[in-house]
Amino acid sequence: MNHYPLWKNLLIVSIVVIGIFYALPNLYGDDPAVQVSAGRQGTVDLALVSKVEAALKAESISYKRAELEDDRLMVRFADADTQLKAKEVLNNTIVGDYIIALNLAPTTPGWLAAFGAEPMNLGLDLRGGVHFLMEVDMDAAVKLSLNSYASELRTLLRDEKIRYKKIQVGTDNVTIGFRSVEHRDSAESIIGSQYNQLEIEAIEDGVTPSVTVKLTEVALRETRALALQQNIVTLRNRINELGVAEPTVQQQGEGRIVVQLPGVQDTAQAKKILGATATLEFRLVDFEHDVKDAINGRVPANSKLFQRRDGRPILLNKRIMLTGEHIINAASTLDQNGSPAVSITLDGKGARAFSNVTRDNIGNPMAVVFIESKSETREIDGEMVKVRRLLPEVINVATIRDQLSKKFQITGLDSTTEARDLALLLRAGALAAPIDIVEERTVGPSLGQDNIDQGFNSVMIGFVFVLIFMVIWYRVFGAVANLALAFNLVLIVALLSMLQATLTLPGIAGIVLTVGMAVDANVLIFERIREELRVGNSPQASINAGYEKAFSTIADANVTTLIAAVVLFGFGTGAIKGFAVTLIFGIATSMFTAIMGTRAVINLIYGHKNRPTLSI
Repeated sequence: MNHYPLWKNLLIVSIVVIGIFYALPNLYGDDPAVQVSAGRQGTVDLALVSKVEAALKAESISYKRAELEDDRLMVRFADADTQLKAKEVLNNTIVGDYIIALNLAPTTPGWLAAFGAEPMNLGLDLRGGVHFLMEVDMDAAVKLSLNSYASELRTLLRDEKIRYKKIQVGTDNVTIGFRSVEHRDSAESIIGSQYNQLEIEAIEDGVTPSVTVKLTEVALRETRALALQQNIVTLRNRINELGVAEPTVQQQGEGRIVVQLPGVQDTAQAKKILGATATLEFRLVDFEHDVKDAINGRVPANSKLFQRRDGRPILLNKRIMLTGEHIINAASTLDQNGSPAVSITLDGKGARAFSNVTRDNIGNPMAVVFIESKSETREIDGEMVKVRRLLPEVINVATIRDQLSKKFQITGLDSTTEARDLALLLRAGALAAPIDIVEERTVGPSLGQDNIDQGFNSVMIGFVFVLIFMVIWYRVFGAVANLALAFNLVLIVALLSMLQATLTLPGIAGIVLTVGMAVDANVLIFERIREELRVGNSPQASINAGYEKAFSTIADANVTTLIAAVVLFGFGTGAIKGFAVTLIFGIATSMFTAIMGTRAVINLIYGHKNRPTLSI
């Protein structure tokens, strides 16, 4: 009755051995590291390794080793302070399409790594890092959509030869004024037939025949949802450029985004890159009119007044030659004079348009305008209101010497850091709508280590108490249950490592809960064995009946808990998912160790002996 076939014993031993093997990497720690990875035009090779080593030695910065890993360079250090100094040095030394980021490099031995054994990832609360809660400016997203529709309506009315006086974009509508009622009625009919996502309403004010155009409720919802999803994609692209391992970017509610960056220590840089709402515009310089007249309020109709970086005014054409939306690649580099620059690559449409306009303006000056959107809080009518301000700045003015096309350079930047940041923003794409960071939490590496220590202690304290109770109450059978419980913890860690799941502080709580649940199964089995012994069954029959009859009860309890854990994982976010993951893994491993594992050991101890009593 109490014998397993050989294949079943071999299966149990194999699972235990594999579990121990893949759990081993978690015994080794991490090294603070600086990661250097290449963009589309950069190359990570031995020459770069030599350059990095020379730069660190020149500044007397000691490092453990520099090695190439998966098309990236990882430089390891003894402590976090040295890591931060090294990153600052490399930022000023390495020029080109490279991304320099702080990271933690596992110290797993090569013989383990060769078999794909890696430590599990640690979440923000354990590893340290930064948590951002970002709110998307939905009003700005709607206004951007209305601006786009206004441009299309201008083209439509010109094509249909309908004369209009003005097109004015408001906060939630577009107002179009016409020269006559007939023109207004014609426009209302044409717009209504071609744009079913717009609501059109005629205005009778007795002065100017007008119509207002608004987005329908369906179109408003779609616009907001699309802006949110586009922002999530853009933020993920920017985080990938920063080189952060295991980031979390997910929607929260209808207008907010949660971003968690484990291991990030330079929070100011992360905040600057993630929240930046910037784009480029290329405009021709208006050299036909006097800038002094524009400063005094007499700005020409087709021109606009801007400022250079040094504060000097400059007059530019209103017509935009090219915008940043046509940029498909950007890389920081050096120009022919060794100054910081950004190399730009355009898409097909942008290249054709830029080629035509530069061909017609050879010899004329062209300006590059960098436009950044920033939010600030002001007091308006006694209330504090958040206002968004556009900060345009002319970063470069150059004479067009030749017809430009798909590739060219932007110069006039202050530093290599600025060139690298600008290239990153252009490469990752512009945000569909501005975002504001409404909540920021930073978990330092030391606090993360404290969480790890406290979590580990909580598991061990609960584990030890369970061990003592089981040995006192169930004797030899309790010791077997304790052995299974130890392997249960090993298998949970192995699964987290094999699947590269992320362990969080709530995840540790899930492991503690699993410890209790695994013992519950053995308690049910052992109590059933005691009942069988009390009614006079033999020890062998009691063991067999205990396992057979308790199985259905254990399975029912675990299945119901598993359903709850799956629901938590499916509908939960962040910390709740971390709890659900370890709970799901714990249920699976406890069913194996508490039933098959303990049965195999009990079979080895009692299966070949006909003892009159059992130590239970």
